[in-house]
Amino acid sequence: MIGTSSGTSHNRGRKPKEQCGSCPNRFSKDKRQVAADESDTTEVESSTDEEDRWKEVARAAEIPADYYNIQKLVKYIKAGNQTATIVSLCCLKDYDLSTQINQFAISDIGGLDVLVNILECSDTKCCLGALTVLSDITLNIDIRKTIVDLDGIPLIVDILNSSMKDLKTMAAETLANVCKVRLARKYVRTCGGIPKLVDLIDIKLSILKTPRDQLSPDDLESLDMTRAGARALFTLADSKHNMEQMRKSGIVPLMAQLLKSCHIDVVIPIMGTVRKCSSEPKFQLAITTEGMIPDIVSHLSSENTELKMEGSTAIYKCAFDGNTRELVREAGGLEPLVTIIKDKNVRENKPLLRGATGAIWMCAVTDANVKVLDQLRTVNHLVALLNDECDEVLTNVTGAISECVRFQSNREQLRQSGGLPAMVSLLNSSHAPLLENLAKGLKECAEDPDSMRILEDLDAVRLIWSLLKNPTPRVQAHAAYAICPCVRNANDSAELVRSLVGAMELVVGLLKSKDIMVLSAVCAAIATIAQDQTNLAILTDLKVIYKLADLVQTTDDLLRMNLAAAVAACACFGNNTEELGRLRTVTPIVTYMTSDNPLVHRSTAMALEKLSMDPQNCITMHQSGVVPFLLECIGSTNKELQLAAAGCLRNIRELALRAEEYLLKIDDD
Repeated sequence: MIGTSSGTSHNRGRKPKEQCGSCPNRFSKDKRQVAADESDTTEVESSTDEEDRWKEVARAAEIPADYYNIQKLVKYIKAGNQTATIVSLCCLKDYDLSTQINQFAISDIGGLDVLVNILECSDTKCCLGALTVLSDITLNIDIRKTIVDLDGIPLIVDILNSSMKDLKTMAAETLANVCKVRLARKYVRTCGGIPKLVDLIDIKLSILKTPRDQLSPDDLESLDMTRAGARALFTLADSKHNMEQMRKSGIVPLMAQLLKSCHIDVVIPIMGTVRKCSSEPKFQLAITTEGMIPDIVSHLSSENTELKMEGSTAIYKCAFDGNTRELVREAGGLEPLVTIIKDKNVRENKPLLRGATGAIWMCAVTDANVKVLDQLRTVNHLVALLNDECDEVLTNVTGAISECVRFQSNREQLRQSGGLPAMVSLLNSSHAPLLENLAKGLKECAEDPDSMRILEDLDAVRLIWSLLKNPTPRVQAHAAYAICPCVRNANDSAELVRSLVGAMELVVGLLKSKDIMVLSAVCAAIATIAQDQTNLAILTDLKVIYKLADLVQTTDDLLRMNLAAAVAACACFGNNTEELGRLRTVTPIVTYMTSDNPLVHRSTAMALEKLSMDPQNCITMHQSGVVPFLLECIGSTNKELQLAAAGCLRNIRELALRAEEYLLKIDDD
């Protein structure tokens, strides 16, 4: 019997400080400590002030009769016997428990404590009734928190051990709502609930592929249980710790199987779980190896926008891997992605637009994918999105454009479709990832002479140069790289640089950066700017060679390559060659020849050729053992490397001959 006197109703059925078998010490652990441990949530909790305002608004309205009727039923549950409890729970279901006032009716009279108590009883009908009510009222964030505070999570997790499918279904449905609270997700994991939920989604493939109206009652129960389990796992996947536990519990092959389902209500939560898990490298590899990509692609053509959003976002996160990008193309995934972004009805659906543009961006990293995108006139559709107000969408759009314009045909397409003015206007944004992609895209466009004329007319070079002041290192680096083709291809590049007030001071100042990528990009910019003698004189006055000399001990190949190019460009002015030798830069630069990167060899040989103009530097090079490296470089297929190596050897040889002639002259005397 469940009923007891109303005076003890709040503790009825509860064993004091009892520990459930699946959750040791669940009552003794400090909730504040548990909350501190769980720091990887992606959920944004509602503020207390906002919650209070909603409560006041709901209560300020005229209280309906249902409020009091529901409270009467809760009293019957408290004081009645087992039959009365079941009948009252059934009657509660006749009310709309999704409305806030009806949820308040239950919580205000202490009904939540009663419902949690019922979960401990052995009567399955009572448990099922209580869970059915809880699954509805836990749509309310306050009720979710209360369920956690009442230690209801371990009780719900224990019910997952039941042999009754409908009981496990309602338990999973309730967890799907309650686990939107961070602490609840922690409790489910520590109580061992994740493996049990993973077991719920292990279902026969034949059931997944059979329409609902053709399934037997037993198969329908299995399908509903799988859907509930998928929903609960989707909510739990907001925690990185939970994702790892799900992976260890064998969720990956089950997710792959569920994606083949014809039941949208099952596919949507599992696709969402795939999307969340795809941010983890281990899951990215598993998603590819389990063959999920073709199934994800197949759902991109669904009429359900939520499913398309989850699928496109999953591809966006997974497509950092080259093999995944190939699989997306082979599965025909590029066509539906482009179809999504050109659909004007999608413009207001920012999550879907963000996922589709992000997926196109990542896929465009592969050259073969760009060729397919060209056939779909993707650049034109991307340009149409450059007026979007969402920074994340704009970041993805400009990222996709920056990958497409690596090819000349797309530079022309971008120019003809009016994309350059739109991109230049976005340089005034403050969103760092967007600025980074804009710099990358405009760098590629500046390689096209016709596009460069437009950029000059739009004053784009000044705006790009101003990005060097941005506090984000990656923005600084890509801006510096973008400056190189702008300076190289401008009509009067030397005058252009000098016309920008403080431009060269800004560039030289960035040589103090601690970021390797920034240093490398700035060195590349200096190597380009220094091609003009007047600019080189200004750089020399700014003590650029001293700052370059401070960097020569680096072991990073990219920095070595651009640093050597900067040294080669700056060495031939005034006494810079002698000064670089005095600063002991020669021997470290010689060690660059040990790199495996032929591009490092080329710029290093060019730097050594300039430095070898000074006799003392030639001696240092010879003593550092540079000759064998130079002899090897002469056999290279790169003409620039051949000429630079040969020029350096010639200078070393000429010095040796002059020294030999001098010694012979002394002997004759």
